[in-house]
Amino acid sequence: MAKREKGMQTGRIRRTAQVGGLIGGQAARAYGTKARNWTRSNEDRAEATMRRQAEAAEEIVEVLGNMKGAAMKVGQVASFIDTGPMPPEAKERFQAKLAELRDQAPKVSFRDMRKVIEEDLGEKLGSVFADFDEEAIAAASIGQVYRAELKDGRQVAVKVQYPGVAQAVRADLQNMGLILRAMKRMAPGLDAKATATEVRERVTEELDYEHEAQNQRAFARRWRGHPFVVIPDVMTDLSHERVLVSEFVEGRPFEEVKRLDDAERNRFGEMVLRFFFGSLYRIGHFSGDPHPGNFLLMEDGRAAFLDFGMTKKVSREQVEVEKDVIRRILEGDAERVHEALVEMGAVDPDDEVTTPEAVMDHFRDVADWFYEDREVTLEHEYVSALMIEMGDPRSRHWPVMRRETLPPEAMLGRRMEALVLGVLGNLNVRANWHLILREWLFGDPPSTDLGREEESFWTSGRGGEEPARRARVA
Repeated sequence: MAKREKGMQTGRIRRTAQVGGLIGGQAARAYGTKARNWTRSNEDRAEATMRRQAEAAEEIVEVLGNMKGAAMKVGQVASFIDTGPMPPEAKERFQAKLAELRDQAPKVSFRDMRKVIEEDLGEKLGSVFADFDEEAIAAASIGQVYRAELKDGRQVAVKVQYPGVAQAVRADLQNMGLILRAMKRMAPGLDAKATATEVRERVTEELDYEHEAQNQRAFARRWRGHPFVVIPDVMTDLSHERVLVSEFVEGRPFEEVKRLDDAERNRFGEMVLRFFFGSLYRIGHFSGDPHPGNFLLMEDGRAAFLDFGMTKKVSREQVEVEKDVIRRILEGDAERVHEALVEMGAVDPDDEVTTPEAVMDHFRDVADWFYEDREVTLEHEYVSALMIEMGDPRSRHWPVMRRETLPPEAMLGRRMEALVLGVLGNLNVRANWHLILREWLFGDPPSTDLGREEESFWTSGRGGEEPARRARVA
């Protein structure tokens, strides 16, 4: 009989039933909508279909959120992927549901979580902590975060895995095909095969908090002393497979940042971009999970970045190859872009569809937000349109995209960039993104105050970037 862990179904049969029931119910309701559409006008039909899609999205988020484990992680992966046109009120409901998924995941009782902490630490709570708040301050796909105080007075965040989550994740990985069928109803542009591969590789790593602690220490060393990026230090001796203890940082969460004035939101958005994109293009080690629950705006104006369970290291050679492709796109060199993609194995040189002109036309639309030297406001609707051009059958470039192959080693990087773009779209921020990216791609001097603030940090080598990599590209 499947084991039950205080509200979390861990057996594959029960969890398959949850997802299967979701898919069956969605299919039946979608069929009903189509049937009723026969008697509706074109306008009413479109409105009913959009309304049904919004309701389906809400239900999917609710079910996946309650399941936790890999199922909820798939929901997080797709939480910023465009879901197609919806009425304004439906979009608001959907965004609210996503906020619940990101920030208010169902909680497990502290009695059960305490057992996990004491088992991993090998000591009673009172022997390690002077004070421990039993109310979780955050909840994620595979664990909860608590605030505590060490015996020496240091304030810490204690990240604890849900009991039984390992069994739940294994069951979800076996059910990945069913889960992704459900997700396709929420995000038509979701690449099911690529997402399945990504989730299987990364979620298993996230179960080991010692692995995450190692990643976080590496990032903290790289960014220590940076003018506006903060990575909390890890308490190594208190971090184990299911428990991770790190420095506690306070700040405004994403939903509060969204309510700030234009200048403050623009500044925060640029800090987010510079951390995630800069991590990839400067040092080849980046966080692949840039959802809003993972960063805060601190009182002193700096941004704190949290959660390093999903990271990736990329060789300098690969980083330079990817940067070279983007440089050729910005220069409008279709032949060179095509040649680079052929060398990467992304396109067939003899394919009559993926011609240099067709490929360049596609990339031009994808890169519209940073293609030209101009200020661009990343509004939600605009970003949604960009997401369609990135990999959705509704795009006019779909025949080209169907024949392109994204190299496995580049998959997490592209996902990171897309999710960062989604975050910026939710902030409704404005900047000359073209000039910012030129700093990394061509070695141009900084074009913003933030860029100038961090210039000395990187060129001095304190952040680990070799000064030679900042040389201007001819």
